[in-house]
Amino acid sequence: MRRLAALVGACLATTTLAVTAPAVATADPAGPVALVGDTGARVVSVAMQTDRRAMVSVFSPSMGRDISVQVLLPADRSAPRPSLYMLDGVSAGEETNYTESTWTAKTDAVAFFADKPVNVVLPIGGRGSYYADWQRPDPVLGVNMWETFLTRELPPLIDAQFSGNGVDALMGLSMGAQGAMNLIAKHPSLYTGVAAFSGCYDNRSNETKNAVRTTVGSTGGDATNMWGSNSDPAWADNDPSLRVDALRGKQIYVSSGTGLPGPYEAGGSPLEELTDALLVGGPLEAAANLCTNGFVDTLNRAGVPATVVRKPWGTHSWRYWQDEMRASWPVIARALGV
Repeated sequence: MRRLAALVGACLATTTLAVTAPAVATADPAGPVALVGDTGARVVSVAMQTDRRAMVSVFSPSMGRDISVQVLLPADRSAPRPSLYMLDGVSAGEETNYTESTWTAKTDAVAFFADKPVNVVLPIGGRGSYYADWQRPDPVLGVNMWETFLTRELPPLIDAQFSGNGVDALMGLSMGAQGAMNLIAKHPSLYTGVAAFSGCYDNRSNETKNAVRTTVGSTGGDATNMWGSNSDPAWADNDPSLRVDALRGKQIYVSSGTGLPGPYEAGGSPLEELTDALLVGGPLEAAANLCTNGFVDTLNRAGVPATVVRKPWGTHSWRYWQDEMRASWPVIARALGV
């Protein structure tokens, strides 16, 4: 565990609620933006970047600020449809100066989902937050109430504005993988499935808690403001490995590589990119692989089925996550009923 925590910490430093319908609704993304939900969350604006890609500004009462959310829309919008929520990694849009999700900046998500009959919802922001509700504001990361935003404030507005049918699933990578697994484990009535890539899902030991602290610290934040001291019950309350029974009956896809060089390190990459992938992404993926294997063992002991992909190679990097986004689609499609 100490070796695992050292790998996770060092590498990451470098790199069920009932939801009521909004009071006002429109299915036209380009139509009036007067949506106000029962939580007080509201759609501030909708800007259609293309006829299939919307940038939505949503006021979050719990965070006291506007949150940007990208939505990718299907070609056929004649009927209500399910929604896939995709969560980012630790930087959460920082690379794009928060102008778009890293998913759309680093992968072919826009093209891949173009023929899928779903809304794809991509929150922008949440750097170092684990998409959790924090106990107190952080001097650097501010107010983080992402669990409340993602489970109570945002879904009814998305469903109303973009003809959602109330069926939701999650996808996440790295920090977002742990966030996604935590959300479905805590809110099983809200989500039908999850795809999680290169994540850790166990907060039981001080070593893994300290690895989370290092991850949050890499963004300038303090995880004590998130879940308190290591003895605080909030760590257990946000530990998916302690809630695996809630995953029974869900569509689950988890994957990881070993950290060894794979096809994307085989040649042709710039030296700086290759060095970063091997010296940072390699050890980090090796740690995520240990985490994933431990979580899969917990699922197996509980008799909870999951689709598990263990690759014999692969680093902690976006080209592998793009592959996993594509490979996990059949599981997510079953979860969404499409």
